[in-house]
Amino acid sequence: MRFVRTALWNHRGAYVLLAAFVAAGPVQAATCDELAHLTLPHATITSAAVVAAGEFSTPGPLPPGMPPPAFGALPAFCRISAISKPTVDSDIRFEVWLPTAHWNGKFQGVGNGGLGGMLSYSALAQALTDGYASASTDTGHTGMFASGEWALGHPEKVVDFGHRAVHEMTVQSKAILQSFYGGSAGHSYWNGCSEGGNQGLSEAQRYPQDYDGILAGAPANFFTHLQMGGNWISQAIHENPASFVPASKMPVIHRAVLDACDASDGVRDGVLEDPRSCHVDLKALQCKDIENDQCLTAPQIAGLEKIYAGARNRRTGAPIFPGPMAGGELEWPLWIVGTEVPPRDLQHLIQDAFFKYVVFENPEWRWPSFDFDKDVVYTDRKLAHILNATNPDLAAFKARGGKLIQYHGWSDAAISPLNSVEYFKSVQVRMGDTGSFYRLFMVPGMGHCGGGEGTDEFDKVGMLARWVEHGESPDQITASRSVAGKVVRTRPLCPYGKVARWTGSGSTDVAGSFICAAD
Repeated sequence: MRFVRTALWNHRGAYVLLAAFVAAGPVQAATCDELAHLTLPHATITSAAVVAAGEFSTPGPLPPGMPPPAFGALPAFCRISAISKPTVDSDIRFEVWLPTAHWNGKFQGVGNGGLGGMLSYSALAQALTDGYASASTDTGHTGMFASGEWALGHPEKVVDFGHRAVHEMTVQSKAILQSFYGGSAGHSYWNGCSEGGNQGLSEAQRYPQDYDGILAGAPANFFTHLQMGGNWISQAIHENPASFVPASKMPVIHRAVLDACDASDGVRDGVLEDPRSCHVDLKALQCKDIENDQCLTAPQIAGLEKIYAGARNRRTGAPIFPGPMAGGELEWPLWIVGTEVPPRDLQHLIQDAFFKYVVFENPEWRWPSFDFDKDVVYTDRKLAHILNATNPDLAAFKARGGKLIQYHGWSDAAISPLNSVEYFKSVQVRMGDTGSFYRLFMVPGMGHCGGGEGTDEFDKVGMLARWVEHGESPDQITASRSVAGKVVRTRPLCPYGKVARWTGSGSTDVAGSFICAAD
């Protein structure tokens, strides 16, 4: 027998000292250094070391447009790097960050963007700051968010990216966490947006036992058709130089939308509460004389109309993927229209890499050749079962008490918000009322995962945790918008089926002046 004195944090986050006489055999909480020798099924820990408070720095590239995180304020943590190889061609790299003090007793897995290939250090840092033990994976390959060369000749890596890497990371991370703290996490949460939202829905559908609560933002869950939608946009305005719409013309288009539709929700505030009812005659913007940034040419109007309408089968007219909504035009330069010819906007780069390397496995393939009939069938037969998370049957996730919150900005230019609406409705058709475990929140004016003109700031993980742990269902969420660090507007976000309506009195910049009413 030997006496063991170990510092732990219980599931309520309180610090406790455990002192007990134990036999030499039982597993005890390991030090960070000792985790380097932990044995895991088909996984190897490559490093384990304590990072002192404020000493972490970004070890790799960040996604485009992502500002360098403020890592200087991070608390001390045990940083574990590991590799999982569930198949002979797998190389799933992941990191687990474990607070060395003030652990809240919970685990948070964080998601990726685009075609994966990088760990999400910013999300890891935020989870750590909030007291969570956290983990992130590169999804089984190394590369920038829009690189696809890794898929050539590696079908198992495609499966890893599709869903296996996140599940592997989750299972292995929980084992590492248990070894370090001497006990399992009280609750496990998923937090992801874009591809991370897809990963969250995939977990709920394929591995419902992994997480107690899932936060799925702007999910890329209809992944194959999302890329078809991206190709449709490229063909609409990039294939023919005359159709190209420069970013400099987006403000005049956006202004036309607001002039036509802003007041339809009862408040003129630069944001459309529900843009589905907005219809704008773009022909009214057609240039009368010399083309300039205040007007559109006929080919440009034709291209824009195709984008708003969404991708369709050119033979049958059947919808393939919805287009972006009116009101989000200021978000288009990064994702849709770009500033260069040939195109360099993000949506184009991702779809081009996807079809070239993952679907057709041909570096010489050219994006204008995509056929919106036969190539749709080919792509889905090959990859839909691996990459898509569109199964409406969430019965297993519901049965184990899981809670799912999905959110999507109405001004999202990267993934049409209608995609979220369509999936949510499909679950309701399959399962009936989902209010007890699954709710969708549409965010007026918000761009892709954040930003835009709307109230895009709200306590996402906190509200999910309160629902899981205390049964506090999110009937309404107070969101805010900040400019230069100052809150300039608050507004309620309502579960799908309801919208925020001004009561007719009080400031329209204050959430208390609105109620959630039936749409």
